Amino acid sequence: MRSSAELGPDGLRSARKRLVQMHYESGVGHLGGNLSALDALLLVFHEFLGPDDKFILSKGHSAGALYTALWSCGRLTDDDLKTFHKDDTLLSGHPPASGLADVLFATGSLGHGLSLAAGTALALRLKSQTGRVVCMTSDGEWQEGSTWEALIFACHHRLETLTILVDHNDLQGFGSTSDVASMSPLWTRLQGFELQVEVIDGHDLAQIRSALAAPQTGPRLIALRTIKGRGLQDVEGRMESHYLPLDATGYTQAMHNLDSQ
Repeated sequence: MRSSAELGPDGLRSARKRLVQMHYESGVGHLGGNLSALDALLLVFHEFLGPDDKFILSKGHSAGALYTALWSCGRLTDDDLKTFHKDDTLLSGHPPASGLADVLFATGSLGHGLSLAAGTALALRLKSQTGRVVCMTSDGEWQEGSTWEALIFACHHRLETLTILVDHNDLQGFGSTSDVASMSPLWTRLQGFELQVEVIDGHDLAQIRSALAAPQTGPRLIALRTIKGRGLQDVEGRMESHYLPLDATGYTQAMHNLDSQ
C-alpha cells in the first residue's frame, strides 16, 4: 500500500486539486472536512502503511479524501474517481461495505470507527499477526459515547499497534465543536488515560511524519490541528464548507487558489 516516494508539496497540491475536481464534477459537498483531513491521509498512505497494516476512516463523510489518497498511491484510477457519488459506483459518499480492498468497513455513522479499529488491533494480537491499525476520527464525533468506550477498551488492552488520528478542525455540522458540546480542545479531556497524546499541525508534513514515526508502547492519539477547507480561501474555516458544493465560479477560484500555492 505504501508508495515508494516521499510525499512532497507537488504531490500534495496535485491531490488537493484532484479532490476538488472530483467533488465539483459530482456536485457533492463536504469539501471542508475532506480538505482538513487530506494532508494526513496522504502521508499515512504514502509513507506509513505497510502491507500488513490497516486503515479505518471513522469520519466517513471524508471518503473523498480517502479515495484521493488511494488515487495518489496508484490504487485508484482517474476513471474510478469520475464515478464518485454516481449511480452503481464503488466510490460512494461514505466508504462502502464491500468492493474496495483498502476499505475494511462501511463507516459514516459517526462514533463507530474507533471501536472497529480497536477490535481489529486486538484481533491481530490474538492471532499473533503483525500489522498496525490507523483510525482517523473527526473532533465532533468525540461527543459520541461509543468513541469514549472504544478508547477505554484500547487503553485497557494496551493496544500498542493502534494509532488514532483526530482531524481537529474545530467545526462540525451545526457550528463549532466548542459551541455544540464544549469538547474543544479534545486533548485537555484525555488526561488520566494511559494514552500517548501528541498535538501537531495537521498540515505540516514534517510534524505528521515525526509523530507517526515515534516509538509506541500503547495506544496513541495524534491530534491534528487543521483548518476546515484548507487551501481554498473562500471556504477556509467556514462551517458552510461542511455541506455546500462549489458552483462554477467557486470551482474556478478554488483551482486558482491551489495553483498559486
